[in-house]
Amino acid sequence: MGNNAAATAGLDIAEVLDRVGGDAALLREITSIFLDEYPVLLDGIRAAVSANDSARLERDAHSMKGSVSNFGAEAATKAAYALESLGRQKRLAEAPASLRRLEAELSALAPSLLELARNL
Repeated sequence: MGNNAAATAGLDIAEVLDRVGGDAALLREITSIFLDEYPVLLDGIRAAVSANDSARLERDAHSMKGSVSNFGAEAATKAAYALESLGRQKRLAEAPASLRRLEAELSALAPSLLELARNL
């Protein structure tokens, strides 16, 4: 597998494997679950931003932050945390820009995770 593609999205494969005790099968499973579930979480975040629902934004962004942090993807984790904080502080005027940042980070991360899952 080309580590360059993974590195581009902020993934350190050795670090991610270390997080799961070197268990490639577990990492494959976690990766597959994330790839299946993150679009649903992202849709929830989008809906919360659109509806100005700060409680839902905080909750769904918190879930996204936890999920994406499993991969050590710092930029995507920070983007999700920013949205979680905006929801908690009820500062939704800033949420669309933060949502675009999260979407960009996830768009960069997803292909690397697909590659990771295929090559473990």
